[in-house]
Amino acid sequence: MPLTFAPDTEDALPLTLLSPETLESWLKGQEAATAAWVIGNDFRAGAGKVLLLPGADGAPRGALVGLGAEADRARGRFTLAAAATALPEGDWRLDDTLSGDDLDEAALGWLFAGYAFGRYKAKPAAKARLVAPPGVDAPRLEAIAAGEALVRDLINTPASDMGPSALAQAASDLAAEFGATFSAVEGPELLERNFPMIHAVGRAAEDAPRLIEMTWGDAGPALTLVGKGVCFDTGGLDIKPAAGMGLMKKDMGGAANVLGLARTIMALGLKVRLRVLVPAVENAIAGNAFRPGDILTSRRGLTVEINNTDAEGRLVLADALAYGAEAGPDLMISMATLTGAARVAVGPDLAPFYSDDDGFATALAASARRVADPVWRMPFWAPYEPMIEPGIADLDNAPKGGFAGSITAALFLRRFAGDVNYAHFDIYGWQPSAAPGRPVGGVGQGWRAILDTLPGVLG
Repeated sequence: MPLTFAPDTEDALPLTLLSPETLESWLKGQEAATAAWVIGNDFRAGAGKVLLLPGADGAPRGALVGLGAEADRARGRFTLAAAATALPEGDWRLDDTLSGDDLDEAALGWLFAGYAFGRYKAKPAAKARLVAPPGVDAPRLEAIAAGEALVRDLINTPASDMGPSALAQAASDLAAEFGATFSAVEGPELLERNFPMIHAVGRAAEDAPRLIEMTWGDAGPALTLVGKGVCFDTGGLDIKPAAGMGLMKKDMGGAANVLGLARTIMALGLKVRLRVLVPAVENAIAGNAFRPGDILTSRRGLTVEINNTDAEGRLVLADALAYGAEAGPDLMISMATLTGAARVAVGPDLAPFYSDDDGFATALAASARRVADPVWRMPFWAPYEPMIEPGIADLDNAPKGGFAGSITAALFLRRFAGDVNYAHFDIYGWQPSAAPGRPVGGVGQGWRAILDTLPGVLG
């Protein structure tokens, strides 16, 4: 279903937002029958709780929605999204309890609650519709919701239908929708065009590896987005156990996130010169798969010793980053489902990021809080540089010892970003348990915070 607001009509029913702190005073201002109904139904304004208020004819005349206690509000996001799925069909209108960023979060969470992945099995969509609350930029929130839906759809689609060629088609369709330029370098041409590590990682798959490129905009600062597009990761010859492959359709989550961000940038008409690069591969197993112990020469000329074929994402990103850096963009950002170490460090909810630009990092943290898209800064810790330097090549793709795995991966990538202003996001891209506005499955992480940051950091 389209994730849009309902048109403003007089028939929209009121939604009253209450917290445990405001419930008692609200009850004092109601008729005795209404107060008795609320008390009799034990409505205590818990986070996401809904109570319909019956009219004289028995049909709802409105509803109460709980915001939860102050401590609950500090811990949760998108509380109103829970109400969106609990309310009956119809148009609803918020009261004026919320304003500013809180109102934006509530309205966006409602739109997110309308998402359902129904490609293979029909899923009931939320039937309650929200009238755009006064004070929100409805077209902007709808564009963000559409970008998030794209992210989720791409990640949720299994590799049988979302291999490198299908990911390229999705990018091509997106380019066509917004008048962007699309191209792809595929198969043996990757070697001819000097993308040797993208070719090496993906050459064993039946669906040929490729570098996807999309450009849009002819004015403003230059922004390059690079997304890891490993459409399925067996681990290669260093094969993953079965349990480790269970979610590997999501290993192109970085690509999905940059495409969702790109879609929103284009829909909103931001004044940037946008470039999107996605190295799309399947890390498969065959007689021509790259091997542990191989030495690969990258686009930048740096040699890389392969100590684990399951550390393939940084290899394909390295060639793409080197290519992106050659144009000298004002800002280059990579997003990737790169390391399990990041998940151990911060769990599935937080998107860790790396940047040497304190101004960008500070602005991003503020944006993340403002738009309820949490991130956490991690260090490009220079003393760990020797850990990625083996004895017989310039770089090691999988340092031994297991320490600081996310940091060493980020340091590896920085070697290929040249002198441009560069930030890297080591995301998870998956919602492991249902939460308001976020069903189990693919999810965007960090890109909404980036979107909010861009006008300030790019000028």
